[in-house]
Amino acid sequence: MQTFLFADLAGYTALTEAHGDERAAELAGDFFSCVRELLDRHAAEEVKTIGDAVMLRAERADAAIALGLAIVDAVDAQEWFPTVRVGMSTGEAIEQDGDWFGSTVNLAARIAGVAGGGEVLLSEATRKTADAMEGVEFQRHGEVRLRNVPGPMLLYRVVRLGAEQREELPVDPVCRMTVAANASLGRLIHEGTEYHFCSLECAAVFARDPAAYATSGE
Repeated sequence: MQTFLFADLAGYTALTEAHGDERAAELAGDFFSCVRELLDRHAAEEVKTIGDAVMLRAERADAAIALGLAIVDAVDAQEWFPTVRVGMSTGEAIEQDGDWFGSTVNLAARIAGVAGGGEVLLSEATRKTADAMEGVEFQRHGEVRLRNVPGPMLLYRVVRLGAEQREELPVDPVCRMTVAANASLGRLIHEGTEYHFCSLECAAVFARDPAAYATSGE
């Protein structure tokens, strides 16, 4: 049994459009470096990167869960950075030339695709396979339908037990970067809501067409 984990940057497409390919590639590289620093201590390995996503493998489900939470925490600690979303599943898979294939891998990728920014989602198989873990809580996320997966799938969200509610950082509505409120380079109020921007360029884009971004998200 293997647990496969996919992590990617929420809002990466919007970020690329706003800041260009070079800046987006730089952020993806920083993200991958951040993840790689966590692998040894969580008994996991990198399988490959795909665009802004990284595919990881762990032999133990509990190690994969701890790694998913650590990735979210590490990215949350960064300013001027997108949020990360994580999905995983546990089961059999086939290894070939250093890569892994099978329905478990595909399911993990689909689960990551429905996770929200800062969220760690896992399949029921991962939830059942994980050893007793201290300091975490498994919350029923509900049944969802995933592309190319027959029938609804029950997913769980994992959070740190008793953790204080982390202050939500504002998200630039144009490029989807998180921005510390006291470090934003631009602020605008639209229909009573204050928006923070990572750059004056993003603020100018928003000001030209607020309706296009005021309720946007990923």
